[in-house]
Amino acid sequence: MTTILVVDDDPAIVRTLRINLRARDYAVQLAFDGRTALQILAEDPPDAVLLDLGLPDVDGVGVLRRLRAFSDVPVVVLSARHSSDDKVEALDLGADDYVTKPFGMEELLARIRAALRHRGTDAKTEQRVVTTPTLSLDLGDHIARREGEPVHLTPTEWRLVEVLTRRPGSLVRQAELLREVWGPAYDKESNYLRVYLAQLRRKLEVEPGRPRHFITDPGVGYRFVP
Repeated sequence: MTTILVVDDDPAIVRTLRINLRARDYAVQLAFDGRTALQILAEDPPDAVLLDLGLPDVDGVGVLRRLRAFSDVPVVVLSARHSSDDKVEALDLGADDYVTKPFGMEELLARIRAALRHRGTDAKTEQRVVTTPTLSLDLGDHIARREGEPVHLTPTEWRLVEVLTRRPGSLVRQAELLREVWGPAYDKESNYLRVYLAQLRRKLEVEPGRPRHFITDPGVGYRFVP
């Protein structure tokens, strides 16, 4: 049985989520604050996490930052914060998705299924190493090196790299890339791509201002050039 950890300090939301998740045959763990969530994640890891950002002790961003130091469990953020900056920060720290409150239960359940599928696909990624004169990307073990030096990539950045390197030299259109990495609800969020591709270039390109590998076709999409 798939286990979902619900981390939220609002009893009404927790009760609603628990009822709906159990009705769909998920096992449910509950945490009403960040410290309890981190303890559960370390001692009895779930299959996925629903994480509120506005927690009373360690906020959701702090939980996510600490969690990603030791776990790659799928995380769907639930938040009343609607700004693009908050979404980008959470996704950059390794969240798999971001759902704003109030939310539709069926949409949330679809986001959970997508996050579980993504992580399942990642776990089964074929052992594949992409190499260039300056870059080595081990997509199976998630090891990146630029000019021999290790580089840390977030789970979202690895998914972008996986999609782009799967078709070397070929254009991947913006909407397709957004659907593959974040899901169908994000196919118009082109600002995510600008932010993340800029981050990938800073981490992986020798000259980020003059990229050789992660190329933008303005207004159309992106391509990886080996």
